[in-house]
Order: sequence, then structure tokens, then C-alpha cells
Amino acid sequence: MSNELSFAVIGCGFWAQYQIAAWQELAGVKLVAVCDQSDERAQQTAKKFGVSNYYTDAKNMLEQESLDFVDIITTIETHQKFTQLAARHQLPAICQKPFAPDLDTARQMIMAHRAAGVPLFVHENFRWQAPIRRVKSILDSGEIGEAFKGRVTFTSAFPVFDNQPNLAELDKFILADVGSHTLDMVRFLFGEAVNLRCLTQRVNPNIAGEDVANVLLEMESGVHCYAEMSYASVLEKEVFPHTLLLVEGSKGSVRLDHNYRITVTNREGSYRKVATPKKYDWANPDYALVHSSMVDINKNFLTALQNGTKPETTAADNYRTLQLVYECYRSAKMKQVITLEEPIFS
Repeated sequence: MSNELSFAVIGCGFWAQYQIAAWQELAGVKLVAVCDQSDERAQQTAKKFGVSNYYTDAKNMLEQESLDFVDIITTIETHQKFTQLAARHQLPAICQKPFAPDLDTARQMIMAHRAAGVPLFVHENFRWQAPIRRVKSILDSGEIGEAFKGRVTFTSAFPVFDNQPNLAELDKFILADVGSHTLDMVRFLFGEAVNLRCLTQRVNPNIAGEDVANVLLEMESGVHCYAEMSYASVLEKEVFPHTLLLVEGSKGSVRLDHNYRITVTNREGSYRKVATPKKYDWANPDYALVHSSMVDINKNFLTALQNGTKPETTAADNYRTLQLVYECYRSAKMKQVITLEEPIFS
């Protein structure tokens, strides 16, 4: 690979507009082509970002372009098709979340890239949000002692369906969409889980899937973690797209509030700090926190591709998050505690 890596994007929908902008914040990488099944969307995206080549057929694009990697920013039902296409062209790929519609498909995707000898990454950016990273650093410092309880909260009434109408049609909604973020943050903060119990509800009658999920997890570390997700919560303060945290430890606690404010408390008292993410002109104000984290995760991917190292969110790592998502569905259906099996991939 050359010093400047060339890449293409498959999918020119809502999220692609911001992921491409995030890539353009980084030196050493260049977008050379875009692809979308809509010729109009592909053409408009190419023009917006100053790209000469646009396609409506991904296979044709990969055959025509000289690429170092591909970023797949499409809906879940197409992920296997496009990641395996990249593998056949021996191209590293970054795949949007949720990674796969089931664990068998995820395994096939991972194995296709392993057989091709090229990496497969997952764009799981919530753990890269500035406040989440700051809380993690506090936990790792030992400042609040040994953590024993955690609460990870993503509750909102934000009209997410306005920008992503396809979400209303999903049979599996909040756990697959938000849960892939929330449960990944649980893993990032507390390690792996040994068992879980999940309850789900559908409050909005106009959608197909569940819009509320509550999960209690027991972690290998001994931490008891409560993860709550909702797009049906009309609250005094709308906090979308913030994730709120509370972690209790043997020496104190740390709390993350919606305004990026982190409060650390011990027996002597409390102090506060603010972990404000970097602001970008291209970010949508409603999603600015998330859009900022896209730059950081893309930088992590770029460094890995340049140096041949592993980023944080490889497909094999994200398989563990996906396992939690689908075991939550199984727990909710069976109304049982699920003991987690050791994942196949490491």
C-alpha cells in the first residue's frame, strides 16, 4: 500500500454523507469512487465530495478502480454481499453496524476475509465518543477502585425514523440498532459478559420491531451492568444522541451526564470535568457527538491499515457484541437468563 490510501464507499445514504466527511478530516487517505443503487444519489455524493467516479454496481466499481480498501455504508441485509465481494477482490473492508443479521452470517463474513488474507473491520463508533473514552480512562486509573455496578442508558423520544425511515420496518429494531452500540460500550467499559436477562417492549404502534429493551448483565469481572435502551421515552430533557453512564466502585463513583459533564465522587467529595467532543462544520447538530467520533474511529482504522495492526473494532471483536445482541433477543423470547458461550472467533 502507498502512503496515501485510496478507498471507495458503497452506499450513499444518510450516514455515508458524514462518514465521508469524517474521512476527509484525515491526511493519508483519499476517496476515489462512490457507489449506490440510485444513480442520482451516487452522482450527488460524488459531486458533493469532489469525486470523479461514481457507480451503481459495486462489482463494476471494484473491477475498475485501484483501491486499498472499501467502506461499506449500507443496510444490514446487504453486508454479506458486499463484504464477500471485497474479499474476492482481496480488499480490506470496513462494514457498517449492525454487522450481520445473525451469527452464522457473521461467521461466514469473517471467514471469507480470513481466507482472502485481508482484514474486516466494523464501524462501531460509540465507544470512540470523547466522554465515553474519558470515563474509560477514569475506570482504568483505579480512581474509583474496583467497579462493581454499572448503568448504561440510551433513552430518547428523538424522531429517528425521519432520517432513517427503514428503521420503522425492521422486525428487530432497538437491540439491533442501538443495542449494537450500547452493548459494545458495555464490553468496552467492563469486559465480557457471562450471562444476561433481557426484556423488550414495543410502545410505538407504527413500527414493526421493539423500541424498548432493558438488559441485566453479569460480567466476567464481577460487575453487574444494567443497559437500558428506548426510543419511546418522553423525558423532561431530551438527551439524544447521548449515552449516560453511572459506574460505582469500591472507592467512589463516576457519572456521565448529557452535557458531557463527568462527575467523580469519593468519600471526600466530588469534582467535575467536561469531555467536550471536537466540533466539525459538516456535522449535523442533532448528531454532532456521534459524527465527531467518526473521525476518531476512522483514524484508528487508517492507522491499522497503514501499519498492519489491529484496530479496536475488528469483525472478530464485534462478533462478541453481535452475540450479546442476538442472545438478548433469545432471552426476551424465552423469558430466561442466558448463559453465554465462548465465541468462536478471537
